[in-house]
Amino acid sequence: MSYSGPTTLYIDGEWTAAESGETFVTEDPATEEPYADVAEAAEADVDRAVAAAYEAADRDGEWRSLGPRERGQHLHAMADAIEERKDEIVNVESHDNGKTPFEASLDIDMVIETFRYYAGWTDKIQGDEVPVPGDRLNYTVREPVGVTGHVIPWNYPFQLAGRSLAPALACGNTAVLKPSSTTPLSALYYAVAAEEAGLPEGVLNVVPGRGSTAGNRLAEHPDVDHVAFTGSTGVGKGVMERASENVTGVTLELGGKGPNVIFPDADLDAAAAGCHYGIFMNAGQMCWAGSRLVVHESVHDEVVDRVVQRAESTPLGSGIDDDGQMGPTVSESQQQEVLDYIETGKEEGATVATGGGVPEDKDAGYFVEPTVFTDVTNDMTIAQEEIFGPVLSVISFSDREEAIEIANDSPYGLMAGVWTSDLKTAHTVAEYLDYGMVSVNEYPVTQPQTPFGGFKESGYGREQGTEALHEYTQTKNVNVNLE
Repeated sequence: MSYSGPTTLYIDGEWTAAESGETFVTEDPATEEPYADVAEAAEADVDRAVAAAYEAADRDGEWRSLGPRERGQHLHAMADAIEERKDEIVNVESHDNGKTPFEASLDIDMVIETFRYYAGWTDKIQGDEVPVPGDRLNYTVREPVGVTGHVIPWNYPFQLAGRSLAPALACGNTAVLKPSSTTPLSALYYAVAAEEAGLPEGVLNVVPGRGSTAGNRLAEHPDVDHVAFTGSTGVGKGVMERASENVTGVTLELGGKGPNVIFPDADLDAAAAGCHYGIFMNAGQMCWAGSRLVVHESVHDEVVDRVVQRAESTPLGSGIDDDGQMGPTVSESQQQEVLDYIETGKEEGATVATGGGVPEDKDAGYFVEPTVFTDVTNDMTIAQEEIFGPVLSVISFSDREEAIEIANDSPYGLMAGVWTSDLKTAHTVAEYLDYGMVSVNEYPVTQPQTPFGGFKESGYGREQGTEALHEYTQTKNVNVNLE
């Protein structure tokens, strides 16, 4: 299917080609066919976008000086514009990323909810009066940080862009959005929505391009006041280093190796369903994927059987013109990386309970079979490194202390799951897990109003909820001597 949506850069309220005239071709990972030819932003184009955002961020500018209620109305209008184009964006996301329309639809719904949630916050961002000694008035004011840069990955191109854009705009900032060159298309619909919502010129700019050029320039630009990055821990460290040259604030949402800890008193059907969904949705290409199943030895075999049965009954396909419930990995290189990890798991002594390769019935597409490893020890590569694919490592434990030890024995700390019918176990284990998010008896789950972020190498700062408002504002203290 041919693509007919936007393909150029959006800078200062205008659709424009890259200064160099360069473009790059994206492909449909389910068919391996070319899908769109997109303008490729280079450093000069990022400079143009930042300059437009910088001018629009002026204290007396149209956006920052706009009344908070009116700014909220603009965000509601963006949500309306996205909702009106939902079917179109779902189709684009499915072809560009490879996720099924069902999953893409969930992503767009989440974005609509996120914009509406932060639209409601625009007139509630406030400071405090501070009691101080003497005849003084002392108070704080929360102000926009200024220009925000958003570097977005390929696994959730639309949702993760909206997750950081909505609070940034709600707080009165301007934005430059750099989507992944692998999946650049859906992000351009934010520019469409901004136009339809009547955002002033320069408030939102979208520059598809390579991370090594456009992404790096955005992270190191001296006129960018905050960078929001979602991606691998290695690249995130590079973004943080570049931003530090200008003492630029960062929000980093990085890797994960989430454990789903199943106790013997859990509802095993629900646990197996949650573990299946938590690793095989989006073909396992998720930072919060439940890629480790940490299960009590007394129910190990029963849980594995249920998960394997679900994995083997999952139809693979695009979901666009077939019954596919799990799509392909995003690219040939990603497919090969996942397959390499599977081979490593075999070499290190893990047992393939199901899957372990490329489906034989697929003539095209970067598909990997839903794969479950048993006989895994937590020191194995497949238990320690983020695979970012549909690969589940099953590890058994004998008691609660061992379960917590295994779960925490990871460089990551994004999301963990706990499955139990005992309230004390649920709260106690949640307390001891070194993770930014813990979900009990469902996995994974998040809402616009709940903070999203992790401990250790899973990142820095928080997206979503009221915490995001602190990422995109800065506190000013005012002291007035009344004598």
